[in-house]
Amino acid sequence: MNFFRNPEIIRTLSVYGVLSAAAFLSAYIIERKYCAFILILCIIFITIYLLSTYRRYRRIYELSSDIDRILHGSNHLPFKSYSEGELGVLQSEIYKMTVRLREQQQKLQEDKIYLASSIADISHQIRTPLTSVNLLVSFLSDAAVSDAERRKFSQELYDQLARIDWLITALLKISRLDAGIVQLNRETASFSELLKRAAAPLLIPMELREQTLSVETDGTFSGDISWTCEALTNIVKNCMEHTPNGGEIKIRALENALFSEVVISDNGCGIDKDDLPHIFERFYKGKDSDDRSIGIGLALAKMIITKQNGTVKAENKPDGGAMFTIRFYKGTV
Repeated sequence: MNFFRNPEIIRTLSVYGVLSAAAFLSAYIIERKYCAFILILCIIFITIYLLSTYRRYRRIYELSSDIDRILHGSNHLPFKSYSEGELGVLQSEIYKMTVRLREQQQKLQEDKIYLASSIADISHQIRTPLTSVNLLVSFLSDAAVSDAERRKFSQELYDQLARIDWLITALLKISRLDAGIVQLNRETASFSELLKRAAAPLLIPMELREQTLSVETDGTFSGDISWTCEALTNIVKNCMEHTPNGGEIKIRALENALFSEVVISDNGCGIDKDDLPHIFERFYKGKDSDDRSIGIGLALAKMIITKQNGTVKAENKPDGGAMFTIRFYKGTV
């Protein structure tokens, strides 16, 4: 810290020097016996100014050094010594800025770890069906394969490609929701219409499984119809996959003054107690999931619901089977 090379100090000392000279000259002209007193007084004033200014600049220099250490990764915040005067105000603002920067740094680090983990999960999820596709293609290229086997391998190949297509589509939807670029509309429709659209893609698979779908509705729903159908379809699909052939899936929807509620339940095997806390986590596969499960359907459903001021809860029914309770609140929760 070059104190006397500061232009402000030089200017102020010049002004004090001129004023001191003027005071000394005036005393010399008016009454010479006061010259020594005036000279000593001017020296004292200048000395006090230099000492107080040096102390302030020294504290500012220390503060700048502390900030520099923080910018270079120090975890110590030595701001307690700057608790008075204008430096106290500056300290308070710098402290808030430092805390905010650290929060952002921590969030960026967490996002970086999450991104690396997600990329690894996505790579694993895509690699599995791609491996099957490569094997099926090699089987199909074998001239010794019979027509029946060729048709079987072709169907399996189609299933694996459809799985990859669904995975990529779901991941794109999740990434759009994560990025906040999806504009959810506010529409109103009856629950019967909403659930009819949500269940339509699953009617044929449920018929092949000889499963029964019963729907009981009352009231209307306000929100994004398309995205909500996506969420409900994923939850019903999860129930369908964990319900045995000949089982039953029930959907009950109602509306009151506080919220609109959809309850989806089945009479299947239920959810393992160890899976319940993680069932809505991305890429999480429960103990009872088959090899074709990817683990993003329920995660996508929860994202869609929560972005519409809603909640979703999974639990087991006392008499067996899983139950999902979805609520879309009409006010802030």
